Amino acid sequence: MANTDVLDIAPIGPDQNEAVWPLSIEAGWNQNAADWRFMLGAGRGFGFRGAGGKWDASSLVLPLGPKLAWISMVLVTRSRRRGGLGTTLLKRCIEDVRKAGAVAGLDATEQGRPLYLTLGFQDHYRIARWHLDKAVETVAPPLGIRIRSLTSADLPDLALYDQPRSGMDRPAILAHLAGRQLELAWIAENDAGKCAGFILGREGRTASSIGPVVADSEAIGLALIAHAARVVSGPFILDVPEVHHRIRGWLERQGAVSPRAYMRMTLGRAEGLDDPGQLFALAGPELG
Repeated sequence: MANTDVLDIAPIGPDQNEAVWPLSIEAGWNQNAADWRFMLGAGRGFGFRGAGGKWDASSLVLPLGPKLAWISMVLVTRSRRRGGLGTTLLKRCIEDVRKAGAVAGLDATEQGRPLYLTLGFQDHYRIARWHLDKAVETVAPPLGIRIRSLTSADLPDLALYDQPRSGMDRPAILAHLAGRQLELAWIAENDAGKCAGFILGREGRTASSIGPVVADSEAIGLALIAHAARVVSGPFILDVPEVHHRIRGWLERQGAVSPRAYMRMTLGRAEGLDDPGQLFALAGPELG
């Protein structure tokens, strides 16, 4: 059992990405070293070191604008669990967010949700994690919509399009993802040449993550997902709000399975974050 009263919480810098990565590997999560390097550079990492300086526990606060910050990557190595390390780091992250004057958000597992409820977090909506090996069914975009490759010139408009629909201010995350796996970066445009949706993704340790997917309608969101999943070889991971039944039906027809679910939660009110009406796949629990 860890005595957290005599342990010091240490910052985790971007140069520690390779050293802290084993925690997510041990947990069976999909992040790779590039994910850790970006998250630790864009956010604030906190952890506990064990014998020999090895990281035994981690946590992360990722700012998503001045009013929202995402808590994620709360991990404890197997031999140190049930000793309070994870809860101590979670509370440290909450304190960090409060000092910044922001609202804390997270995607809770079914196991973690009871603890978050006791700390004052509130439920918003359920998210299904889907594992997809390959896509065989094409989906045409709605009439008047075309899908093309995303370019760096699209990024400023993409961030403006995304913020009111996702409830997150995340231009740096979008720019990072746009350069991670180019074959998963697509934009939907209407006849006027205006953005009507987009999809991004990234390579992971065991599968490519598809998301975020933000669009004017579920029909456009599904067309983007189906298009990207046919361009890139699987397997894929997608985190889809459960309210999107048309996407669920398509995934089931491709043979996808959903072994786990998350609950989107916040500690306080975050404008727009409780409505997934135009958010069809998430960037992942680690990125919001």
